[in-house]
Amino acid sequence: MDLTQCFYTVYHRRILTEPLIHRFIKAVPFSTKVPKIWKISSLLMDSSFFKILGFSYTRINNPTVEAFEKRITKLEHGVASVACASGMAALFNALANILQTGDEVVAAAGLYGGTVELFEDLERFGITTRYVTENEPEAYEKLITDRTRVIFAETIGNPKLDVTDIQAVADMAHSHGLPLVIDNTVATPYLVKPLELGADVVVNSSSKYINGNSDAISGILTWGGKFQWDPERYPGLIPYKKFGPMAYVAKLRNGLFRNTGACLSPQNAFLNNLGLETLGLRMQRQCDNAWKLAEFLRDMGAGLTVNYPGLPESPYYELAKKQLNGGFGAIITVRTGSREKAFEIINSLKLPYILSNIGDTKTLVLHPASTIAVHLSKEDQLQSGVYEDQIRISVGIEDIEDLKKDFETAIRAVNA
Repeated sequence: MDLTQCFYTVYHRRILTEPLIHRFIKAVPFSTKVPKIWKISSLLMDSSFFKILGFSYTRINNPTVEAFEKRITKLEHGVASVACASGMAALFNALANILQTGDEVVAAAGLYGGTVELFEDLERFGITTRYVTENEPEAYEKLITDRTRVIFAETIGNPKLDVTDIQAVADMAHSHGLPLVIDNTVATPYLVKPLELGADVVVNSSSKYINGNSDAISGILTWGGKFQWDPERYPGLIPYKKFGPMAYVAKLRNGLFRNTGACLSPQNAFLNNLGLETLGLRMQRQCDNAWKLAEFLRDMGAGLTVNYPGLPESPYYELAKKQLNGGFGAIITVRTGSREKAFEIINSLKLPYILSNIGDTKTLVLHPASTIAVHLSKEDQLQSGVYEDQIRISVGIEDIEDLKKDFETAIRAVNA
């Protein structure tokens, strides 16, 4: 058999079907502009193929998924990435890979509601989280104890829209021998590359801006390759010391990730690869639209309180301007004065979709308190920047004048 051929066998209803033979070109997943979809569960191979590529079972790895991982690794300027079935799966894997019973996490306060709920679930395994009240390096440092094992924050909080000073928090964390894990979903590597600012692991919910079309659930974590793991604090990494700077990823791929089945489907990896082709174009348009819409809503008055890092009155404006490149993100939150008014405005809008997502090409609106933060206590909601009279707007790529007109019409109709 020609060594440039590889055999892929699909298992269906436990019956081994005829092998599907695909011509193998060197680096086949990366030989086209958008890597093809390898819709397979198992791969039948000769030993030479296994030695060359190492693909065997899609729960462990897959050519299409690997193509996506390599693209994100390059975008984030990391050394390796692991793609997962969702953003929450990526976050869980990133943290659980280094945490064990008795450990603590020090985290930002304005976190996505699902992340707060995940931290609550970790308490059942003896892993606790301490939240800062202000997103400042000193606030994190005050909460560090001898049981702290990781610092966690979001580049831009969702929906609080607080901005983390990544370099300052990373320097503080490293001075205590702790890694910094950053959720970069809202900013994406288009606006900022946290690893370049000192973060050690970056997580992206690629269902959002990276995908851009709300057609694929997925997440991905990227390892920076620089943090030195203290064997006394992180004993689980000791057996993987032989992998050098790849110890973190080697442990993850040979343990938790493989054994919990958090793998990304090839179809969704393909859709994400398509999304990456236009990430820069979309993000720039969405950021521009968000800035213009935020200014417009602020200047309307109408009893609205507009929150957006790109407005000079935002307490995070100067930091965002220094840290982000090309925009201030594409999410706006608006407080309307009452829950009823918030719902009336949402229901009066014509262009936006009412969807629990962000990063779509279409503008999306929702009421955070009754959706993404509904399971949080009132105290946790306030800590996360969630209010009963609040609307979250994920701004799309529509014509900005159309968006302005639609929001103005809806708001004035409700206020009439």
